[in-house]
Amino acid sequence: MSRDLSLYPEDENGDVLWNMLQDGDDLSIPREVDFALIFPTQDVAIAFAVHLLKNEQKVSLAAYEGNDEYPWQVVVHPLMLPTHQNISGFEGLLASEAVSYSGQVDGWGCLSQG
Repeated sequence: MSRDLSLYPEDENGDVLWNMLQDGDDLSIPREVDFALIFPTQDVAIAFAVHLLKNEQKVSLAAYEGNDEYPWQVVVHPLMLPTHQNISGFEGLLASEAVSYSGQVDGWGCLSQG
């Protein structure tokens, strides 16, 4: 199968989705996608998590050992179809909202379906 660059552009998210498809994942099945964001303090992580909860998002909060400058992680768990447009759009929205909380996006992942 050849790669359709309109569905799987040559960027980080497009590469991940293309590899998922090549590994047999059925990307036509909606699933919970986990978007991680990291924060410098527990207080701002909690404030961001509350902001997301007020916007009816499912979230989790935990200490994060992967970055000494950002030791707190919020993970958002929306149910979505894993398309490049959905993933990149939601990731961009989170990134722009996290800035005012001194946070940054730290990747995404989901379980394979198929």
